[in-house]
Amino acid sequence: MTATPARQPATDPGEDATPGGHATSGGRVLLAAPRGYCAGVDRAVIAVEQALEQYGAPIYVRHEIVHNKYVVRSLEQKGAVFVEETEEVPPGEIVIFSAHGVAPTVHEEAERGKLATVDATCPLVTKVHKEAVRYAKDDYDILLIGHEGHEEVIGTSGEAPEHITVVDGPDDVENVRVRDPEKVVWLSQTTLSVDETMETVDALQSRYPNLLSPPSDDICYATQNRQTAIKELAARSDLVLVVGSQNSSNSVRLVETALSHGARDGHLVDNAEEIDEAWLEGVDTIGLSSGASVPEVLIDGVLEWLAARGWDGLEVVQPVQEHMQFSLPKELRRDLRAEAAKKQAG
Repeated sequence: MTATPARQPATDPGEDATPGGHATSGGRVLLAAPRGYCAGVDRAVIAVEQALEQYGAPIYVRHEIVHNKYVVRSLEQKGAVFVEETEEVPPGEIVIFSAHGVAPTVHEEAERGKLATVDATCPLVTKVHKEAVRYAKDDYDILLIGHEGHEEVIGTSGEAPEHITVVDGPDDVENVRVRDPEKVVWLSQTTLSVDETMETVDALQSRYPNLLSPPSDDICYATQNRQTAIKELAARSDLVLVVGSQNSSNSVRLVETALSHGARDGHLVDNAEEIDEAWLEGVDTIGLSSGASVPEVLIDGVLEWLAARGWDGLEVVQPVQEHMQFSLPKELRRDLRAEAAKKQAG
């Protein structure tokens, strides 16, 4: 896709760099790359910021734009108002749909509420939505691998609720029922662990040998890249820290991946203040990464916190390169305030 210039993350320090100017004392940090903002998150956050700049506050956002406390608080301070349901948005206002996507019924609710909308759904999530619509049109039973209740799963399921069954991991496979074992396809939540997803797929294929796979891997490139990087550094780390919020699926999966690939200990933290110094006892090497909705400033804060305690030898672990960018939602090219006023008047 053509790209709108995305924010550039902080430049990776070279091997053995010493952030904050602290003297090296032997403790080493392995810093994962890629990490932090993916293209879909960057697009969604910029969409809220640009809407605030173009149209002024308030700008309403249905659910958290991305799953990160720091990002949500920062946008609230700029004038964004986060709501749980579309009905909470006053008529004639602008509402932005989050990067996780929404069901068609949510678009209908916005239309009934006379709202102007900006769809900040990640294009990779939109791809899964389109696949769901296409397979439902061909009358397939669609087995959607994902976590029950996650916003992305709710949105995708809403595209074809009569055709979609959510499969929440390999242990849930025995509960699956389909109409015709010969017409079954699997799709996936984009932010899952690749290993976890394929374990579920294998279990499904043992029940349904003719299970159809989607035309391309639905685990998003950013999730895969971050998992690839953390697997490599986990094998060399005594402790792995992942910066991210508890409701961020891809961040939670990064900790699980680190623990299953050699790390002795691993923890998910929102910021440096949540690190327990007791975790550092007996640790020589710390692996550090962050989920796909985490701004670089939070990683910088953790690096400074660790450097102040002696972990100031820094090595970047980058097994893959990442260059993906997405253009901003097309709705931002229109006068949404005028559109919303016209809807309200009509």
